[in-house]
Order: sequence, then C-alpha cells, then structure tokens
Amino acid sequence: MTSWNFKAERSIEDMSKILESALGSVRGFAFYMNRNSKHSITFKLRKRILYGWYMIFHNWTVVQGKISKTNSETQSSVEISFTQHFLILFILFTHVVIAMFLLIASFSGENSKSYYYIPGAILLVLGLILWIAIQKKFDKDIENYKTLISDILEL
Repeated sequence: MTSWNFKAERSIEDMSKILESALGSVRGFAFYMNRNSKHSITFKLRKRILYGWYMIFHNWTVVQGKISKTNSETQSSVEISFTQHFLILFILFTHVVIAMFLLIASFSGENSKSYYYIPGAILLVLGLILWIAIQKKFDKDIENYKTLISDILEL
C-alpha cells in the first residue's frame, strides 16, 4: 500500500463536485463517494471492468481517498492510498505456493529421479517474473492515478 497526502486550496464541497463530475459518470471508472459528515468525504476509485480479460490489464490498482476539512474554510486535506487488487495478489501467491510445494515434494520424495523439479522450477520462475511485472505495473498505475487526480483537481 502506498499513500499520497496533500493539501488543496478548495473546500470539501468544491472538491467533491469536481471529482463527481469528472469521474462519477461512465468514463471507464468505478467511482464511489460517501459523505460521512460535513467534515470529511471518502471515495473509492478503480478502472471499470467491461470484459473479463480487462481484469488482467486494467483493474490492478484500487484507489481509496479521504478529503477532510482543515482549520481554514477554503483549504482541504486529501489522503489517498493505493492498493493492489486482491485477486492479483492471490494469483501471484498461488504460483509461488504451488511451485514451493512441488519443489518440496521433489526434495522429500524417496525417488531420487523425481520429475517435479522441472514444473516446480518453471512455476517458481513464472511467479517471480509475474511478481516483478505486477510491481512495475503497480508503480506505473500509481503515477497515472496521481496525474489524473492532480489534473482533475488542478493542483
């Protein structure tokens, strides 16, 4: 999880209207806003899944944010956290765990000519490559979301 905090020179009401008008309609995003009180607003943002294979390419990062009032009426504090979607983490850990089970089974087996080495090593390497690719995509998505939010709020 990565966080991003900043202060904006707008009131909560203005920022909520701007975010809702920019992201609330169908523009490729799933945007949920919850007005907890007069002093804070929470929102959740992620790319919308239109087709099943979009999960692989688009919907890896979930953005959760909170806009709260500061002492000034014209200033707001924004706290945004970026997390990876749990299904992507599940896929990654499944690859690694299955590979480790295959390798442990081949090392602990009575037969010295165990054929679990090759699939276990392939799954382990695939899991490591997948992990590196997921981390790079996550960092790229964070930068894209930061650019999107700062363009919308005109920071």
